[in-house]
Amino acid sequence: MPPPVKLAIIGGGPSAFYVASRLLSLLPLKDPMSPPLRVHMYDRLWAPHGLVRYGVAPDHPEVKNCTNKFDATATDPRFRFFGNVNVGSTPLHSIPHALHLPLTSILNNYSHLLFATGCTMPTLHPAISPSVYCIPALSLVHWYTQHPSQPPPPALDEITHLTLIGQGNVSLDIARILLTSPSVLRQYDVPEHVLEVLSRSTVKHVSIVGRRGPLEAAFTTKELREMINLPEASMVPIEPTLLTPPSGVALTRQQRRTLELLQKGSKNRPGSTPKSWSLHFYRSPASLTLPSSASALDMANLTLAHTRLDPATHRAVPTGETSTLPTSLVVTSLGFHADPETTFFDPALRHLRSSAGRITSPDGSALKNMYASGWAANGAKGVLASTMIDAYAVAGTILSDIAPSSEAVTTAAPPSPEMEIAPDELLNRRPDLDALPAEIAHGIKDGMVTQYDDWKVIDAEEVRRGGALGKERERMGWDEALSFIARAAVIN
Repeated sequence: MPPPVKLAIIGGGPSAFYVASRLLSLLPLKDPMSPPLRVHMYDRLWAPHGLVRYGVAPDHPEVKNCTNKFDATATDPRFRFFGNVNVGSTPLHSIPHALHLPLTSILNNYSHLLFATGCTMPTLHPAISPSVYCIPALSLVHWYTQHPSQPPPPALDEITHLTLIGQGNVSLDIARILLTSPSVLRQYDVPEHVLEVLSRSTVKHVSIVGRRGPLEAAFTTKELREMINLPEASMVPIEPTLLTPPSGVALTRQQRRTLELLQKGSKNRPGSTPKSWSLHFYRSPASLTLPSSASALDMANLTLAHTRLDPATHRAVPTGETSTLPTSLVVTSLGFHADPETTFFDPALRHLRSSAGRITSPDGSALKNMYASGWAANGAKGVLASTMIDAYAVAGTILSDIAPSSEAVTTAAPPSPEMEIAPDELLNRRPDLDALPAEIAHGIKDGMVTQYDDWKVIDAEEVRRGGALGKERERMGWDEALSFIARAAVIN
């Protein structure tokens, strides 16, 4: 029989849960040929599920159905979740109440380690510095999902025109939230304090700027269709020449549908609605000039460099022309990267240094029994389906290491190609399967570390409160959740 396996997973989002689910299902508890196994998951956030809870737009509840699978994974007695735990050297400034756990405590207590830490930092635009007139999209997303980092609410009652830089799904999510009536959003997972701010919003127009053309836009046709069908907003018509594909270019199905939707225009006639939105193609921010006074009515001036597509590289290159767009607030939505303070961060890749699911040393050799999955390993790209496929492949790699002769290896996704593995072992070859790092044991005792049973108590209460308000759920913040868990423990 293979030796016991004690896997620590850092990160509690979809990739982490998909890897855990795959391993636990392919190594059944009652199979005498399966190695003794424990899977302990750590997350800096107090609630599990990562971007499913704190990134998916609230009016897309169907995307969150994957949490049913995650709940099933958590019922396996070999699995444990520890929330509100910040592992390693990553600064605590974003989650000040998180318990700090040195990476050495993980290395000393586990035989295998998976990083599924995602990409938690927004990519900023080099030409525009953050200010009261320019914020990252992540700040807005974290605000309307009540992320534990607790960003301040935007001053929507002082804004008439908002400009989004970037034409991905996150930009369209934000535009859709701002252009949809709070009475419509109220049925979804939108906190009451967010609805209150949205009800006072004076936003009338949202501009969505991209450096390339409609064929290269990153948004999906589903998201574009939702924008076009907004009941209280209309789209500014796009110059027809921009929607004519170059001759001889074979379009994908998505590109054809995108052009068809943009040519058709919005459901509402332009100018017939109280709010509107526009797509600006072939434009790249060059500078942002702030107003001379601090009056809420004064706008900043966003200078946009006009661009064209280089036919050889398909990159946007400046034409030399510029134009100015007055705007109340600029929101940059240019993707995400891993925290540079994270162990094994590669500055060139902007995510963890890894290959085929294995953490690698600077010389390219794999570190024994150390893995990475999801955005942490591949960068911030893909959707839940691609995240699951990647996670299953990484699970296959782990299985090939812990039970190479097991039939489960052939059942799993194909393992990664053979690599040179460094002989040095950073982890504990023979850990106590059920022991916890001392910091975690104390954190549980002190009520600072949440476990999955705690989350299910909060989950049920959020759904109950939401039901009383006629909505999907009403979220709790950390302080309220901590008090509620403590009261529930006393009652039980």
